[in-house]
Amino acid sequence: MKLGKTRRVAVTATAAAVLLAAMSGCAANEEQPNDNQSSGGSAGATQEQLQGELNGAGASSQSAAQEAWKAGFVGLQPGVTVNYDPQGSGVGREQFTAGGLGFVGTDAPFKADEAKGGHGSCTEASPLVEVPVYISPIVVAFNLEGIASLNLAPNVIADIFTGKISNWNDPAIAADNPEAQLPDLRIVPVHRSDKSGTTGNFTDYLSATAAQAWTAGETEEWPESGGEGAEKTQGMVEALSAGNGTIGYVDAGQAKALSWASIKVGEEWVAPSAEGAAKAVAESSLEEGRGEGDVVYELNRTTTAAGAYPLILVSYLAACEKYEDANTAQLVSSYLKYVTSDAGQQAAAANAGSAPITSEADLSAKVSAAVERIGS
Repeated sequence: MKLGKTRRVAVTATAAAVLLAAMSGCAANEEQPNDNQSSGGSAGATQEQLQGELNGAGASSQSAAQEAWKAGFVGLQPGVTVNYDPQGSGVGREQFTAGGLGFVGTDAPFKADEAKGGHGSCTEASPLVEVPVYISPIVVAFNLEGIASLNLAPNVIADIFTGKISNWNDPAIAADNPEAQLPDLRIVPVHRSDKSGTTGNFTDYLSATAAQAWTAGETEEWPESGGEGAEKTQGMVEALSAGNGTIGYVDAGQAKALSWASIKVGEEWVAPSAEGAAKAVAESSLEEGRGEGDVVYELNRTTTAAGAYPLILVSYLAACEKYEDANTAQLVSSYLKYVTSDAGQQAAAANAGSAPITSEADLSAKVSAAVERIGS
């Protein structure tokens, strides 16, 4: 599946205000296109005005995108309040399963058996609707005085995070960065202290590309001792920014103030970008054995395609196919239709630097069909 290129856009406060004004400028009683027309909805339909409160929680990586989605959606539906608590993928999935959330954001999809049912937020027999909404690079971010960029191969990254490489002027780092003036300084690796889908994606990448150096496998809970722990994405950014010599892994959309490493893909050094993330997804396939509403990727972490950046997360929104409450079903359906529409995906790209799923027509159609299954 080929995803088209997207531009990484830095949004100023003025640009954000213009974006919000444009999204919220349509009067409620005007004839206008359906908010999901670009991903399968019918054009020319009057926007039905909804009322109520919609609660979601989960992946902190989605924070910037969720802010853009909420602003755009509430501009179209001023009678709806959308709440999203970025408490982490693991906690979000647990809370959704226990009941009380309309939807959950997660950087690690539910397992195939889990997606078949058994969630307190849904009717008893309802499977999940689970769709990719946010494609973004995970950056190996560092704070090293006087150095703006580095090349780090997968096995070197693994050795840094297991503690085998503990100093910045280690020969293994120096070999790939001959022009850098690496200091004689202790490396402080920073990891997520909470259960995290970003950690799951990062460890999955290391497991696939540096199996001899990284033996802990894929896990959402950090498996190594040592280093410094930080809670949620914002905590990671704060910890990395606080001290010289730190290094960690963060969603690119929230690490813009930090320095980023290029990673080795085949024989090429590739810098993080939305375009590179999209190319890596294009080299991947949808996971087999899932239900019709469960659109989940099996990521190809070992691709050597030119320009691909396989250290990525594909973050999902999961919801019930069937809800007991008809209004909740309508709110969730309408919100997910907006999020997965071209307008919603472009808003996220502008605010978070992600790659829009609507760039690829076949994927967009699959996502739209899955969201249409939501009801009561």
